[in-house]
Amino acid sequence: MSSSNSGYVTPAQLCIGMYVQLDLPWTEHPFTFSSFKIKNLEQIVTLQALGLKRIQYNPTKSDSGPLKVPKDFASGSPPAKPLDDGPLYLAKRARIERLLSQQARVAACEREFMTSARAVKSINQNLFAKPEQARQEAETLVQAIADSMLTDSDIAINLMKDQVGGEDVYFHSLNVTLLSMMLAKELKAPREAIRLMGMGAMFHDVGKLDIPDRIVRKTEALSKPELSLLQQHCAYGVETGRKLGLPAAALLVIAQHHEYMDGSGYPRGLTGADFNLLARIVAIVNAYDNLCNPVKLSLALTPHQALSLMYAQQRARFDAAALTAFVRCMGIYPPGTIVVLSNDSVGMVVSVNSSKPLKPTVLIYDQQVPRDRAILVELESEPDVLISRALKPDQLPQPIYDYLSPRRRVTYYFDAESNRAGAQ
Repeated sequence: MSSSNSGYVTPAQLCIGMYVQLDLPWTEHPFTFSSFKIKNLEQIVTLQALGLKRIQYNPTKSDSGPLKVPKDFASGSPPAKPLDDGPLYLAKRARIERLLSQQARVAACEREFMTSARAVKSINQNLFAKPEQARQEAETLVQAIADSMLTDSDIAINLMKDQVGGEDVYFHSLNVTLLSMMLAKELKAPREAIRLMGMGAMFHDVGKLDIPDRIVRKTEALSKPELSLLQQHCAYGVETGRKLGLPAAALLVIAQHHEYMDGSGYPRGLTGADFNLLARIVAIVNAYDNLCNPVKLSLALTPHQALSLMYAQQRARFDAAALTAFVRCMGIYPPGTIVVLSNDSVGMVVSVNSSKPLKPTVLIYDQQVPRDRAILVELESEPDVLISRALKPDQLPQPIYDYLSPRRRVTYYFDAESNRAGAQ
């Protein structure tokens, strides 16, 4: 990113510690980032071999200034471009191939997400007119998720693009179902228990359909009578679940998804052993999604803030082992988090692998790269680059905000490692 503090130097003036910005398309140089701090002589040699007459650098981000070169200094003939089979270029080509593969996986993931979201919408539309069909559609969807997810492979949680508004309830149900099943898998729950919990998670808020929309969607504080009525959605949901013929384990999830381990939840203020284990899992995910996607969007927390709040201030509410596993699955910086990297690049986490939560995949802001071809950097393959801190979207300058397009709603889908090799 260019800056008012930037200047230009000749390739002969480069030295270790200078922070440079390349005015070249990302595909025409061998480096992971277009702006970076020079850390070794190999990078200087490669930069000098690019054939550029001058290179932009930022003094405020540099540890050292440009070399003093006599005005009459002549470098002779310009250095030849490095061989395309040099190690840096080979690494860059491999990185581009991974980028294309990642983009294809995300596109496939988004297609599967939309298919699942349409299925959830159909389930909700058939609830009362065709309850048997609604239950069968839910069983089919949950089973399909289970078949894809419950393998021996790692699961990557991907951030989905913003979808059309007005169908938030379907995305909430799908978010809670997916993430609950993922968390149950991480906790090594039996396959059948995960499937039953998935059914409960899919219908956990079905009781809200019996409550006036003006209360469910109200953005101001609820009055005591309104709050009391809203809390009845757990009981109403159990009644609807019975009419659908849901199994007892799924009904327990619906009944208890707002209970907390410390007894501060509702409707019964359960604690400890009385709080069903599968419902404890759904309670964690439901709380997380409600923090990220509240009715009043101006109150939304970033995924990083939501997890931090739950872990630092609300830990007593949740099953300790399940909450720790959820943080491990989602990563310290969950998908949707805006981050600053240790090389000062700004990006948005778009995917996290549950086995490497500190090394997510980050979509990088680079004004040299068109938004539809944005660079995805897998931090696992960049050992020298770490996440320094998280930002709120409103802290971003407008050009970066527009480029990264932080999501109005945070929605997820998963990508199983075993499916990746086949991505075209």
